[in-house]
Amino acid sequence: MILGLYAGATRLAPPVLRRMLRRRAGRGKEVAGRLGEREGFASLPRPEGSLVWVHAASVGETMSALPLIKLLAARGPVLLTTGTVTSALLAAARLPEGAVHQFVPLDVPQWGARFLEHWHPDAAVFLESEIWPNLLLACEARGIRRFLVNGRISAASTRNWRCAAGSARRLLGGFAAIHAQSTGDAAHFRALGAARVLEWGNLKFFAAPLPYDEATLAALQAALPGPVWLAASTHPGEEILVYEAHQALLGAFPGLVTILAPRHPERGAEVAALCGAAPRRALGQPPVAGQVYVADTLGELGLFFRLASFAFIGNSLAGFGGHNIVEPALLSRPVISGPHLENFQEAAARLRMAQALAEVQDAAGLAGTVRGWLTLPEEARAAGQRAAAIFAEVERLPERLARLILDDVS
Repeated sequence: MILGLYAGATRLAPPVLRRMLRRRAGRGKEVAGRLGEREGFASLPRPEGSLVWVHAASVGETMSALPLIKLLAARGPVLLTTGTVTSALLAAARLPEGAVHQFVPLDVPQWGARFLEHWHPDAAVFLESEIWPNLLLACEARGIRRFLVNGRISAASTRNWRCAAGSARRLLGGFAAIHAQSTGDAAHFRALGAARVLEWGNLKFFAAPLPYDEATLAALQAALPGPVWLAASTHPGEEILVYEAHQALLGAFPGLVTILAPRHPERGAEVAALCGAAPRRALGQPPVAGQVYVADTLGELGLFFRLASFAFIGNSLAGFGGHNIVEPALLSRPVISGPHLENFQEAAARLRMAQALAEVQDAAGLAGTVRGWLTLPEEARAAGQRAAAIFAEVERLPERLARLILDDVS
């Protein structure tokens, strides 16, 4: 009944959703020329042969899925869908040959049907918590095999789904397999009636180290006028704390450069103004001694991680849930975070075990940790080596997932 009510309500929603999409496009949150994709109108032809459809919500999920997509694309065409502008830009820069990108249609029955009638995927792979009832039921009606990869579900969401236990069993039971990213997530899925739940590890632990350009790295290293540290994937409310920490450190390190990479690069001008008219990477401006350097470009995070010997990862101090703390660890960089790592509890536990995670509560704590690692760089290097080792011991995962999906399709 609940799924039927949801389908009925969303079937009537297009006029409201179209207005919302136009408003979002006006704010740069949608690509105006591709709004049709959000209604299921394809802007590309379907490639020949068996097609695997992979859906990732945004940048973080797309990054973790890239190694899997590369393996799948080596066997046949892959369609990647996402829901954000930044993830579309990332896809344009990083997708392998044989893979194409479209924006995912909103979860309206007629829009999902239009999308599936064009693409006819042979398998559908959903990342993390992308459980859209109408899309999943439309796949079921067409006999499309579904997989949930790196699935996560919180205790609170599990309690909410238990109020609609029948709907949960219908949706989760339709997956050919659910690969859970942690033991806790696996227990939650089983509690809701999922049958084939796999505990093979977290895909975010297995992503290849972020790429970089050697010549660009050398040029930036030569241009840096003093010591450097990185604050990455920050959200509103965190940049001001990073700037306060930077200001507090200038007495001890007058030439300090704090690289500040906001999660959404389009906020570069806003962040630069907040940090005293800081120079911006997107404008081609060089770093300046004693100032914040706003790294407001896409696809260069691997470069910035290599410029600094440690990194603060945002959405953890003023935000909620955290961002990928494994990415710097894979590059032998220890991590600083705020208290909110709800979406990365297993990774945080590993880094704590390795004594490679410093958790702070405010700008003063952030400045204190940065001061310690800048003063004793050998301690930062040792912590970074421990961080890399704690993940290097885990068996690689993308190959196992690719085999699971492709063997089921073939």
